[in-house]
This record gives sequence, structure tokens and C-alpha cells, in this order.
Amino acid sequence: MAQIAVEKLTLEKFLKLPETKPASEYIDGQVIQKPMPQGKHSKLQGKLVTAINAVVEPQRIALAFPELRCTFGDRSIVPDIAVFAWDRIPVDENGDVANTFATAPDWTIEILSPDQSQTKVTGNILHCLGHGSQMGWLVDPDERSLLVYPLAQQPQLLQEPTQVLPVPNLVANLQLTVDEVFGWLKL
Repeated sequence: MAQIAVEKLTLEKFLKLPETKPASEYIDGQVIQKPMPQGKHSKLQGKLVTAINAVVEPQRIALAFPELRCTFGDRSIVPDIAVFAWDRIPVDENGDVANTFATAPDWTIEILSPDQSQTKVTGNILHCLGHGSQMGWLVDPDERSLLVYPLAQQPQLLQEPTQVLPVPNLVANLQLTVDEVFGWLKL
């Protein structure tokens, strides 16, 4: 029986493919499409981006981006929220925010969807931490819990309503509790 050689998709070839909805990520030579965001995910994502940007954007400290492709360390991932220090945001020749981000965010936030693998999402957070991120969050709406991954420290599980969530130093003015974050799900 003849064997057919299958060419491995490289990162460079992946980046030339058309974007998908929801986004696809390139991880360890594989293309993995993220699940379609659902109600809880979308609500938390929107509120977190708004809360973070309200604190950091006016002073040009940082900027939170929803669903931003970040390509670095032989991966191309799309964190639910990528927060970049202001001076690390790439700009184009016009001084506008660039379309391509070839570096890890300073803070990566992932919101777990019902059909999403917690292991794969955690792998992306750890990849970011290994390439310069200061912190990662894994938000689990169903469990009403957050796993916080500070750089070079033990992860913390936060579930108690009054617990104040740790944030990276660049957004130190942001004060949120577990209850406030998951309270955004109520209508």
C-alpha cells in the first residue's frame, strides 16, 4: 500500500489562511478552532474589557483588546482578552494601532466556554506566561470561580464572593471581587 506524505502546516502558512469565525488558533502544529462564544462568555468578556479600559485607557497605561490574535513562540492564539501595556502596543506607519501583534500580552484572560477544554486553555495561559506575560486568568462562569496565574507563583483559586481579584501591577487601580465579576451575569 502506498503512503501519502502529508505536509505539516507551518505557522507561516497558517497565518496566510483566511480568518475563521470563531477564530482558529495554531498550537503545536495543529489548527484548533475555538468554540463559538455563548451568552455568559460574551457578557463577561464585554464587561471585563470595559472595566479594565475604564481604569487604564484614559491615563494611557494599558489597553484591553477582545479576541486579538497574538503570534509568538511558534503559536498563534486568540485570548478572549489580551491586555497590553500602552508602550508595548504595536503601531503602524500612521501611528495607529497595528493589525499584527507578534508578542505575548502583559495579561491574558480566558473565559471558559461549556465545550472548551480547560487543559488547552490553561496551556495557552502558561504559554503566555512563558513568553513575558505578567498574569493569566481563567474565568469559569459555570463554577463561578477564577484561576489566577501570577508569573512565577503558585496559581490561586478564587471562589469566595468577597475575595479581591489579583491583577498585574500595570492595572493596580482595578479593584474587582469574585462577586462583582459574576454579578455581571445577572440581568
